[in-house]
Amino acid sequence: MATATTQSPKREAFGSRNVFILSAIGSAVGLGNIWRFPYVAYEGGGGAFLIPYLCALLTAGIPLLFFDYAIGHRFRGSAPLAFRRMHRRAEPLGWWQVLICVIIAVYYAVIIAWAAMYTWFSAQLTWGPGNENDFFFIDFLRSADVAEVGVSTEFVPQVGLPLVAVWLIVIVIMALGVKRGIGRANMILMPLLTVMFAILVVQSLFLPGAMDGLNAFFTPNWEALGNPAVWASAYGHIFFSLSVAFGIMVTYSSYLKRKTDLTGSGLVVAFANSGFEILAGIGVFAALGFMAQAQGTEVAGVASSGIGLAFIAFPTIVSQATGGSIIGVLFFGALVFAGITSLISILEVIVAALQDKLGWARIRTTLTVSIPLAIVSLALFSTTTALSVLDTADAFVNAFGIMAVALVAVIVVAWLLHKLPTLVDHLDRRSSFRVGRVWMLLVGALAPLVLGYLLVTELISKISEPYGGYPGWFLAVFGWGMVIALVALALLLSALPWSGRSHAKDDPEYDEFLAKEDYEPDAETASITTVPTSEPRTTEKGAGA
Repeated sequence: MATATTQSPKREAFGSRNVFILSAIGSAVGLGNIWRFPYVAYEGGGGAFLIPYLCALLTAGIPLLFFDYAIGHRFRGSAPLAFRRMHRRAEPLGWWQVLICVIIAVYYAVIIAWAAMYTWFSAQLTWGPGNENDFFFIDFLRSADVAEVGVSTEFVPQVGLPLVAVWLIVIVIMALGVKRGIGRANMILMPLLTVMFAILVVQSLFLPGAMDGLNAFFTPNWEALGNPAVWASAYGHIFFSLSVAFGIMVTYSSYLKRKTDLTGSGLVVAFANSGFEILAGIGVFAALGFMAQAQGTEVAGVASSGIGLAFIAFPTIVSQATGGSIIGVLFFGALVFAGITSLISILEVIVAALQDKLGWARIRTTLTVSIPLAIVSLALFSTTTALSVLDTADAFVNAFGIMAVALVAVIVVAWLLHKLPTLVDHLDRRSSFRVGRVWMLLVGALAPLVLGYLLVTELISKISEPYGGYPGWFLAVFGWGMVIALVALALLLSALPWSGRSHAKDDPEYDEFLAKEDYEPDAETASITTVPTSEPRTTEKGAGA
């Protein structure tokens, strides 16, 4: 048999802790920070919303971020491998997260393509004043009527061609690897994103009516704090904002060097993400204040979130403001950069998982993952029915994919496998401050309660009435059917044997990590890799092989 050194290629790593931090921030700072948080905060009580937001950040967001860091760094693998090394029966949790990333990657790319086109449109005011709504839905997307919802084959070139360009860019970044591709991309894009958005905010603050928008955003509505829905909204937003339970932070932290300050890095990422969100709130509502004044209405009449804010409200602002083209280029350019840094982190979860499972080289795995995803993305989202498919898939994968796997993962790790002591020990060994029993209480008790409440609330909402008014068959395929398929495929992928070339079969780097940290491998871990002895050893069959 071949020796371990010929079986296991050296695991990739970030060039430094700073590169990891920028990459983690790049993953966390995505489209939701720009187009969702401002409206969530405004609806949740304005300035008063910062109280539940901060509570959610400290009691759920940061603890769950540490949870992912500890799993990835302690068990040194992609999401499936890390959970498998924790316990062989936990592997489906990792594949569940991988498959969620598959769904998100397929539709996330098209939003980046939209933003790229609108960056160009902004420079020329292509949509024309007063035509922003019709331009987006009719002229640009050529969207089918809700009554005609289905899966169209009618190609929309102004969406399809930039979508191809987005996929080509991210494939090149992914093929270059963790250090030369993902790391360098984040080192370039994140500073650019920050500078562009800072300029956008400053320009927005000098628009007429900007103070009206800021007053609407920051004026506290203290009565909102007595509404449980506001607190649930804060926890739900923080949970999605920090990219926890996607498998992203598990994967990224596995690329860290052995001696890395995990909790210190996590705090930097968490507070940088929140700082960007507040900056986005200032910029967005300053611009909305101008829009309200120009239309002679209240800020409440123009405030919106998501696609409506980005592709209808902001083009209206661009059309009406002096120097509006600059605002549009900065805003949509920021969306493109934020989207790309998030998309490469999502794709890395999938690529890393297959690399670990199959033992393939980086470029081969990247192409095997990205090309089929790009084809599916083009088939579904460069057609006239793209918007309804995207809307449904996004709503269901967030509620019953990400939220569900987070709840199950916390319960399994904390209550069934009793691994929180192992994880807290690892965090305390590798961090600038000890998290101790408080962290265990927040992850093992508070997180399941909050996630369970949010999941049940979403379940009741989706069952009580058809989501978006879409037909039952459509929701069954792209909603409920997709959710069930994620779980079924995760179990199937876990049942497949690991390749003899995979990291799970025989990984001397992981054995060395355990030895240097004076860790005793768990019984489940020992069935996959063994601590090196003074004698040379050969590849052993891992569990399930």
